[in-house]
Amino acid sequence: MEHEVMHIALVAGELSGDLLGASLIATLKQHYPHARFSGVGGSGMIAAGLHSWVPLERLAVMGLVEVLRHLPELLSIRRQLYRCFLADPPAVFIGIDAPDFNLGLERRLRVHGIPTVHYVSPSVWAWRPWRVRKIARSVDLMLTLLPFEAAFYQDRGVPVRYVGHPLADAIPMTIDPGLAWRALNLELPDTAHIVALLPGSRMGEVRRLGPLFLETAQWLSAQRPDLHFLLPAATPRLHDLLETMQSALAPNLPLTLLQGHSREVLTVAEVVLSASGTATLEAMLLKRPLVVAYRVAPITAWIARRLLTIAYFALPNLLAGRELVPEFIQETATAANLGPAVLRWLEDAAAREALTTAFDALHGELRRDASQQAAKAIIEWAGLPDEQVQIP
Repeated sequence: MEHEVMHIALVAGELSGDLLGASLIATLKQHYPHARFSGVGGSGMIAAGLHSWVPLERLAVMGLVEVLRHLPELLSIRRQLYRCFLADPPAVFIGIDAPDFNLGLERRLRVHGIPTVHYVSPSVWAWRPWRVRKIARSVDLMLTLLPFEAAFYQDRGVPVRYVGHPLADAIPMTIDPGLAWRALNLELPDTAHIVALLPGSRMGEVRRLGPLFLETAQWLSAQRPDLHFLLPAATPRLHDLLETMQSALAPNLPLTLLQGHSREVLTVAEVVLSASGTATLEAMLLKRPLVVAYRVAPITAWIARRLLTIAYFALPNLLAGRELVPEFIQETATAANLGPAVLRWLEDAAAREALTTAFDALHGELRRDASQQAAKAIIEWAGLPDEQVQIP
């Protein structure tokens, strides 16, 4: 007797979601080797077996102006997917991040009895917490990467499962800097002490933080001439921008500007000065002392101050529930504050050791085999059979 082949739908909206989705599909295939997967994904999800109805790039737009310009196309794609999934209902729909796109689609599919799962929580715990009402109407299950996110949903009666963070799975508990040094292939004096500068991965971030980080590096270089700075640019355009900035603002700074290689740079650095974001989590997992800074446009800051509901903005501090690493935002993000904070990590061995111990504990907490945990939660919550004999 033939069994109907299980259909699982997934939609990712950007590259980070494609990485999560590819790993999740591979894990779900261990349970359902003949399942078929459809939706939207990038090269990773397609290689794992997804039939992508539209290219991922058509969903991956950022910033208010960009989104508004592409809004008619985005709404058209969402309607197309909605019709496809109603015509061929999946056993479960999994929206991966991209909440502005996915939550609306999830809500409409859920009305028709299709179980919906959202993988990666929007930052409702940080600001605009009333959005949780929309989430509760849209999803049968929220999968979070961070433990405090799960607590937020539990308190508000939204079904949730904390699965751990894929970065914590990918980065070993102990790291060999030798491999990173060989990958970087830099010729630096043996006496050089390395400080990493990571002013962000978006143009606006780098325009606001690049000059500040270069000014801080100049202050540090005056105090400690043995320092050498490494700055990994996230894209070729950012590399060009940062090269122009350095020529204008700090032409004599002992700095090596690199294209990419942020993981290797973080690995070899003694201290990291970073914009707020995923890089701070990566630095924590690599057990690197860290100073975090952020600046946004004045109007954004004015709005955020009225809507933010968190005591900290750096991820290591949010995870610990206390200030493990110094963080400076808006008018407090100055070279006069950042420089001494970096210098303290360089010169206080006991503080570095205590921080490493705290980072080790947080890494262990986040390291849970996220894809296996996510697949297990989806199978349980969507009521899928544990084993399925399928004939393709």
